[in-house]
Amino acid sequence: MTFVDRHDAGVKLAAKLQTEDIEPDYVFAIPRGGLPVAKPVADAFSVPLGVVIGTKIGAPHNPELAIGAVAADGSMWLNEPVIAQLDVDAAYIEQERTKEAEAAAAKVEQYPQAEIGSVDGAVAVLVDDGIATGATARACLQQLITANAGTVVLAVPVAPEETVTELKSIADRVVVVDIPRWFGAVGSHYRNFTQVSDEEAISYLRDANE
Repeated sequence: MTFVDRHDAGVKLAAKLQTEDIEPDYVFAIPRGGLPVAKPVADAFSVPLGVVIGTKIGAPHNPELAIGAVAADGSMWLNEPVIAQLDVDAAYIEQERTKEAEAAAAKVEQYPQAEIGSVDGAVAVLVDDGIATGATARACLQQLITANAGTVVLAVPVAPEETVTELKSIADRVVVVDIPRWFGAVGSHYRNFTQVSDEEAISYLRDANE
């Protein structure tokens, strides 16, 4: 399946959630690309839209290799096999956790109306425009779990089967419109996958919560 653009993916994702009998209380997007997907979902269910931001923790001397990810509240996911293989010490991880959590928190401040408040006991749906390895999504899911959401759902238009299986051990539900047999980069499953600017991302959030 090829999506026309992120809006089209969001409309299809909302329909998929409805067929799965999932009724969100809140929808959260992973910016920036997740916001134009999440807005049609929030609109379909007439619920507030917020953001959850995570940043990757890079390996020592190889920052492009993710050994984990951390959300703005400090919630963290670690790729333990890679950490063991590289023999990364705990002090480095804690140092990077603090630095990247602060960076994520600073990004949250860029988004007006990003904070929804308590999700205690609620059905919280986390949306992105697609997932490859899911490092950032894992940290964002962990933030919602730490916030005591009653049911945590990850909802994306496209993801590879292996990653979906892994994420099912973190989220209560994982909803994916298309799990292709051959998965390329996320953008290869869209006709239009232009980069979303900060201004555009903020406008989606503002419009959804008016």
